[in-house]
Amino acid sequence: MRARLVGALATLLLVHGAFAIDITVLPDEKLQQRYEALTHEFRCMQCQNNTIADSPVGLASDLRRDVAEMLVAGKTDDEIRAYMVQRYGNVILFTPPFKGSAIWVWLTPLVALAGGICIAIVIVRRRGRLVATDDSDIIDESAR
Repeated sequence: MRARLVGALATLLLVHGAFAIDITVLPDEKLQQRYEALTHEFRCMQCQNNTIADSPVGLASDLRRDVAEMLVAGKTDDEIRAYMVQRYGNVILFTPPFKGSAIWVWLTPLVALAGGICIAIVIVRRRGRLVATDDSDIIDESAR
């Protein structure tokens, strides 16, 4: 019985971060809505593929706390975004601005798509020519 209890406690300690839920409640409903919207805009710097709202790691928790404190202090959404970008760079934004330093983020998928289409066209044309010139299926009557 004691071994099961110790095992269960050890398991809970190991996986507690996987079930982390943001329970931040702000004093005003509008602040709460702004908080939720902002925390879904920022990328967790440790997880990279999660928002700070969805990430269970401590850094995301700290960033959520910072956002909540700035909202309560009366900062605007743009001021909070500017603070986060100044501190972490444009990489913290899931949708980086369309400007010179971040233009590669927007153009890379378009260039990759155009390249893929060009490669597909070349492959289809080459295969079409191979089929058109392939006479291996023709039986030579004189060889019989």
